[in-house]
Amino acid sequence: MSDEDELLLRESEKIVVALGRMFPGLCEVVLHDLRDPEHAVRAIEGGLSGRRVGDPATELGLARIQDPGYPDVLQNYPNRFPDGRAAKSTSIGIRNGEGRFVAAICLNLDVSLFAGVARSLADLVRTDDRDRPLAETLTARSADELRVVTDAFAASRGLTPRALGPAARKELVRSLRARGFLQVKHSVQTLGVSRATVYNYLRGQPGYPREQPGPETGGGREPGADGGDQR
Repeated sequence: MSDEDELLLRESEKIVVALGRMFPGLCEVVLHDLRDPEHAVRAIEGGLSGRRVGDPATELGLARIQDPGYPDVLQNYPNRFPDGRAAKSTSIGIRNGEGRFVAAICLNLDVSLFAGVARSLADLVRTDDRDRPLAETLTARSADELRVVTDAFAASRGLTPRALGPAARKELVRSLRARGFLQVKHSVQTLGVSRATVYNYLRGQPGYPREQPGPETGGGREPGADGGDQR
């Protein structure tokens, strides 16, 4: 047993104690003395596995002893405590100046404590598309957005908005209505069509009459949102 090895063990023990006391009840931190596999556990904080100082090395510790080329760090691998609780573990090998493993610091996080919380959060943020009648955006629309969407629609067809044919204009108007853009003030003027044309495009859609309402019947404010017949 060299002085260097013993120094490494003493310094590692400080780390184990500090980490374990920082996360009490959540994380077990163990220092293994790999020079003595039959009594490898030199220090333990947390005690979630029920092990004690003087207990033997685990399979991973034995693998490090037998294989100098074993990885220095194994990060976040799944594990289980003796009573079946799920754990997430990390093992850090400590080498001496000769490159030989003399110790390992192992952290075992009890993730079973978070399983119920994770399920509750998942239920809280879950949405159900089957109960959503239409696409909804929780922001107010603006004329600038309307122009951007209209330009993009026309550009996807290699045209300008003014060059769109009747079928494409009808498709555009119905799409804009579904997305709430016809609520934007002066939207009809922005589109460059008449109020009557908008009603014709939307005729028969949910919430729209089959015939354009006359002046005496009103008929809502959605097309243009300003009540005027913009041409």
